[in-house]
Amino acid sequence: MGQALIAAIAADPGLKLAGAVERAGHPSVGKGLGGGLTICSNPSALAHACDVLVDFTSPAALDANLDAACDGRAALVIGTTGLEPRHHAAIDRAAKSAAVLQAANTSLGVTLLAALVESAAARLGPDWDIEILDLHHRHKRDAPSGTALLLGDAAARGRKVDFAKVRTPAREGIGPERVSGTIGFSAMRGGSAAGDHLVLFAGEGERIELIHRAESRDIFARGAIRAASWLAGRKPGRYKMTDVLGV
Repeated sequence: MGQALIAAIAADPGLKLAGAVERAGHPSVGKGLGGGLTICSNPSALAHACDVLVDFTSPAALDANLDAACDGRAALVIGTTGLEPRHHAAIDRAAKSAAVLQAANTSLGVTLLAALVESAAARLGPDWDIEILDLHHRHKRDAPSGTALLLGDAAARGRKVDFAKVRTPAREGIGPERVSGTIGFSAMRGGSAAGDHLVLFAGEGERIELIHRAESRDIFARGAIRAASWLAGRKPGRYKMTDVLGV
């Protein structure tokens, strides 16, 4: 993702790369980026030299990146997935002094898909069962994916219900019948799939399938760069990809 972000910035004449960060001890630290820039291991130093930080790292790195954004008065786009409630609480705290946009998926297509899912869920009754399937490469560790959970949350908002109460895990073995109004999840991992998501609305005698297929990770970089351009100069607060598209 770092390489994809650098390429996306280079392709936009209105943007300028300020630098890049890797964890301390990583073999990339110290390597050149062109234009006199090198990869560093200090996010705070980079935050002081840029308008917006873009974070596609890991949950373990989030606290340092949030502190850096607040210290350097930089906005922050977070594309890292696998976040826990404590991470979201940390984002809430940081958003009091910095503009922060956090998204489980920065694809513009997925952002629109979530809006369609919310709309469909609002118009179809609880007798329409909702199932969400995600497919990712073999190296992805979190399941369901952050995008799958984003889509489930959109469906729950459409129905005006508490997502945590209607979410059900993947099924295995012999269990009870499906509970009406719940939102089910299934995850597949294999190969080099960049990310496919299917939201199934299953009714009596008919089905609606809303699908997004990522053919390249470049789409996440382009979406993140568009979000960063939109976020620059915004007031402190917590923002979403739907704000960027005006959905």
